[in-house]
Amino acid sequence: MAKTSGEPPQDEKSGPQVPAAEDREVVPDPKTVTVDIIPDDDVLAEAVVVTETSEQDSDGDSAAEAEDEVVVDPVTGVTELTTTSVELDPEAAAGDVEFPNDVVPLPETGTVFSRRSRIEGTASGHPEPAAMLTADRLLEPSMRKKPAPAGWWPNLVFHATFGLVNLGDSASARYQKDVLFRISQPLEGGTKFVPVLTRKGGVGKTTITTLLGMSLASVRQDRIIAIDANPDRGTLSERVPKQTRMTVRDVVTRAASVKGFTDLSSFVSRDVTRLDVLASDTDPLMSEAFNADDYNTVADLVSRHYSIVLTDCGTGIVHSVMGATLDRADELVIVSGGSLDEARLASETLTWLESNGYAALVKNAVVAINTATQATDLVRIDEIESHFQSRVRAVVRIPYDRILAAGGIVKYSELHRSTRDAGKELAALVVDGLVSE
Repeated sequence: MAKTSGEPPQDEKSGPQVPAAEDREVVPDPKTVTVDIIPDDDVLAEAVVVTETSEQDSDGDSAAEAEDEVVVDPVTGVTELTTTSVELDPEAAAGDVEFPNDVVPLPETGTVFSRRSRIEGTASGHPEPAAMLTADRLLEPSMRKKPAPAGWWPNLVFHATFGLVNLGDSASARYQKDVLFRISQPLEGGTKFVPVLTRKGGVGKTTITTLLGMSLASVRQDRIIAIDANPDRGTLSERVPKQTRMTVRDVVTRAASVKGFTDLSSFVSRDVTRLDVLASDTDPLMSEAFNADDYNTVADLVSRHYSIVLTDCGTGIVHSVMGATLDRADELVIVSGGSLDEARLASETLTWLESNGYAALVKNAVVAINTATQATDLVRIDEIESHFQSRVRAVVRIPYDRILAAGGIVKYSELHRSTRDAGKELAALVVDGLVSE
């Protein structure tokens, strides 16, 4: 007889059995992530803080807890309280990602100063930076009027009407300002070397070098030097007040002892325009011994301290110094006189340069026609100018000036205005070529 018990037998068809608690599949609880949101706008910065919530009981009843959102005004410091809750998908929340329980505090934002905040008074009580002291804020309207225009007629009208009528600068004044702007253009890429050369002596090569150097130095804020590299006893140093008896030979022999610009300054003479001049040897035997290696030594030394180096070359185009000079050249200035043979020799110089690998320098060269030479009145200068315009980038005509023609010390302030204007135009063209190379 079968045994019976107090428990009824289990029916296999009554339904699935409920698994034990340890065998149940654990369903991940819904998660809410703590997120810090900091917008790009500093003025409307706010922090959104969302706290983690979880299921509270097995019956499915849950309570979402969220901490208060703190909105901090960076100017007034006033806080506002709001509540934001973000619930994520359980699958997105499940995994090995750990979420911090602590709320990261919002970093303090400094006071933002602006013209509007000053007018509205929202930034009062805080110290202002120096940038708030602008001319529009401090100066009276009467002090912010445009300056008197340049040019005799616009200036006359301006003062006759007590400043009520301002015609602006005249055309010539605008041109002069444009020339000064072009001369002042910044140069990139290290020191620029500009040889001044021709194949014929007596056409004013040293004179043009002096005028060009003074025109550059009087406008630019960097350092300009002119080196007399003429192996046939150059006279460049005689165009400025002599302040030293040092020459290029002294620079070569003492190059190792030159540690800075102060040491190098003892070898040069400086004009009132701030043009530095390095003289050549007065002894023809010593000057003839000045070769390519010597020039490279001097060039390497001055390139550490000067932005533009002008080289007053000799007439010997096949001399070794000429080869070293052309190898370093960034731009050429070719000097021509106003006579037939002087113009022809200058043109032949261009031909020689093109035939010996310097065609690019010829294309970017500037020709200065010195009309202070003899027989200028008998030659059509316009035709000479037209000829060179077909071969080089630009041509400048230098007018006659008695101070330049004298061959002595050149006082830049005493030059005729037309001469100074021509020198500045030459300088502007040279800088244009250095910038565009």
